[in-house]
Amino acid sequence: MDLGLKGKGAIVTGGSLGIGAAIARVLGKEGCNVAVNYRRHDAEAKKVVEDIEALGAKGLAIQADVSSYADAEKMVETVVEEFGRFDVLVCNAGITWDGVIWKMSEEQWDQVIGVNLKGYFNYNKAAALHFKETKYGKIVNISSINGMRGKFAQTNYAASKGGEIAMSKSLAKELGRFNVNVNVVAPGMVLTDMMENLAPEFKAGALAETVVGRFATPEDCANLVAFLCSDMSRHITGEVIKIDGGQYI
Repeated sequence: MDLGLKGKGAIVTGGSLGIGAAIARVLGKEGCNVAVNYRRHDAEAKKVVEDIEALGAKGLAIQADVSSYADAEKMVETVVEEFGRFDVLVCNAGITWDGVIWKMSEEQWDQVIGVNLKGYFNYNKAAALHFKETKYGKIVNISSINGMRGKFAQTNYAASKGGEIAMSKSLAKELGRFNVNVNVVAPGMVLTDMMENLAPEFKAGALAETVVGRFATPEDCANLVAFLCSDMSRHITGEVIKIDGGQYI
């Protein structure tokens, strides 16, 4: 199925690993020119770009701190300069620093909120300014089912992910008249490198919550995101779509 993304310009934050890398590759496969934002994983980001270019699209690896609005603004400018257009923003960059609240430091709170929530604000604002002028745009913010239900020892993470959802709904109302769609994808447990560090009992508990008996792959998430970045989803905005195999229910 052709999603009509050929030649469009996209930014994927946190695009060097896991879900972000899968999203960048799927968008590239659909013909989208993709700028991959990364913070530390230089080699991995460049490999994602190589894969995108092997598919016939253009790619860029751009090191940027998502908690800096100046970096977000500069990245949008670079994408417009290099690709000639900017149509799609996927915010995916995020961190965790878990702990029960009575043991959570102010630094733990500030770091997670700074990357996960302020980082999304920075890129959503920079994109909104551009899309408002071009009268077109797709924004997909990657949240989590834990932003909807909460999670033990994740008050900072759950607050950031819940904040992303509320921000996205508000932005959908603000930007709808400019032909801009804003949606949220909320994964459950996903088979990424991060999962390898989880205790077996934790993974078993999460798996038992699903009704399909399996975890999502990064590509499962990426396929949904690509659809939301296309005009096939033009009448969908302000929505939170869970991709969790029934884990939330």
